[in-house]
Amino acid sequence: MTDKTASVEELVGELRSGMTVGFGGWGSRRKPMAVVRAILRSSVRDLTVVSYGGPDVGLLCAGGRVRKVVYGFVTLDSIALDPHFRAAREGGAVEALELDEGMIYLGLLAATWRVPFLPTRAGLGSDVERTRSGDGVPVFRRVVSPYPHAGTGEHEELLAVPALELDAAFVHVNQADTNGNGQVLGPDPFFDDLFLGAAKKRFVTAERLVEPGGLAQGGDLASVVVNRLMTDAVAPAPLGAHFTSCPPDYERDERLQRDYVEAARSGESWSAFVERYVTPDEDGYRRAVAATGEAGGRGS
Repeated sequence: MTDKTASVEELVGELRSGMTVGFGGWGSRRKPMAVVRAILRSSVRDLTVVSYGGPDVGLLCAGGRVRKVVYGFVTLDSIALDPHFRAAREGGAVEALELDEGMIYLGLLAATWRVPFLPTRAGLGSDVERTRSGDGVPVFRRVVSPYPHAGTGEHEELLAVPALELDAAFVHVNQADTNGNGQVLGPDPFFDDLFLGAAKKRFVTAERLVEPGGLAQGGDLASVVVNRLMTDAVAPAPLGAHFTSCPPDYERDERLQRDYVEAARSGESWSAFVERYVTPDEDGYRRAVAATGEAGGRGS
């Protein structure tokens, strides 16, 4: 079996400006934040970001790296709105496609299954159907079921959700082996497997790496939600989801998240935040976190 170990910088080095990139996790939970910080230290820009969004989206918008966001929400969970995404959205700095959460799931699932779309009732009759792309073409179309409804005998109209094909995807897990199998020890795997399935380049970061076979020692192989066939490379990244939560390793760092929000109040405060927490490499980030107190905080 192939050793797929790489560094976070090597993973980000596979990105090119203009790509469509998906980020796993959910809101302010188990986001691949080490990757986000590395992107901000790189020259990559004009990204289309697909995410059940949290500070991954906000940081990339604040850093001017995003052209378009495809999202079901962008939230910090314990803080309702991400101010950096909100400023970018309201100021017209990014194009936005807001979807029902289930529609994002279906779009990723369609891409994983390599089909052009999947049908749904979600969005029918709503403003979602009015969504247009930049050139004015409707994003969504209706399709007619080829099968009659069991009750009415009618051929039902459904909304076709197009496949959300990704150039690259990043997810963060508690631990992974060097072959690229990934284990989530927290309560929810979210839809990380679909982000990887929908992508051409599939990358995993982990709090720690173990040798092949090491994931079985915990006893619960159902928690190994990422298999090596879904992974092109895996990178060790201690505190790689911080300041979002990554239970049971750590909870969300509520103090640092509040600092992140408050830093949006002025250009000066944001520059200071970036200099302290974004510009340094990951060793520097962990030192900065340690200097402010114990990593983690109340809330999940």
